[in-house]
Amino acid sequence: MEDVLIQLEEIITTAEKEKDRIGYFAALYHRVTLKVKEDLDAGLFENGSRLANLDVLFANRYIFAAREWKKNPNSLLISKSWKIAFENLSGSSNLVLHHLLLGMNAHINFDLGIAVVEAAKNGGNMNDLRRDYNAINNILAALTYSIFNKLNLISPFLSVIGFTGTKSNSMLVQFSLGNARDGAWGFATDLYTKNGDDYINFITERDSTIEDLGKLIVQRKGLMKIGIFLIHLFEWKKPDRIIEVLYEHRKKYYKKEELNKVAG
Repeated sequence: MEDVLIQLEEIITTAEKEKDRIGYFAALYHRVTLKVKEDLDAGLFENGSRLANLDVLFANRYIFAAREWKKNPNSLLISKSWKIAFENLSGSSNLVLHHLLLGMNAHINFDLGIAVVEAAKNGGNMNDLRRDYNAINNILAALTYSIFNKLNLISPFLSVIGFTGTKSNSMLVQFSLGNARDGAWGFATDLYTKNGDDYINFITERDSTIEDLGKLIVQRKGLMKIGIFLIHLFEWKKPDRIIEVLYEHRKKYYKKEELNKVAG
């Protein structure tokens, strides 16, 4: 997992220098991965090695997609789910929230189910992995509201219009902790029963479905269009500054690591 964090840090720091919006989701994902690692190091999971294996399989799917996109945006190795997210990075009218939701859409709705099945077929089983799956989702839930604070700083009108906040029916909570979580597990259990061409075809069909969901995320109609315009009007515009705020947790982590070295 340390290697995963290093690779995410490389994506983030490069994105900061290049003012590339790809760093938004990478910074969010680094925060989640770091929390998983801290809890693993503290022995808070039933089977740490099993959960770490799932988490690395999961993370590597994003890292591969992000690096492949930087090398060749037309690469056929990039899933449609990620391609719709990456293609929208150049859209200056998209909100920071849009970019985070597009990343979550591809990674949770598509990548997570595949990672669960790969872990299960590599010496695990679906029942045991369900506990690991729930553990990671509990971490996502715990971090969601702290992420709101960052978003409300970057986009002051988000909470005013109701996209984020502390209510359980906020847009971000519903997406990340409702449909995405349940749908990903359902996809994984169905995929687990497939083999050969059926396995590949099922993934391909899922990829197209999640691509369509990605298109809906950035769709603008009626009052939604007006709301997004108002939010965007007051939202920060500099990608490097936004990445810096989303990545602030790293500074605290470095300080703690230095203290641990001294104590050691």
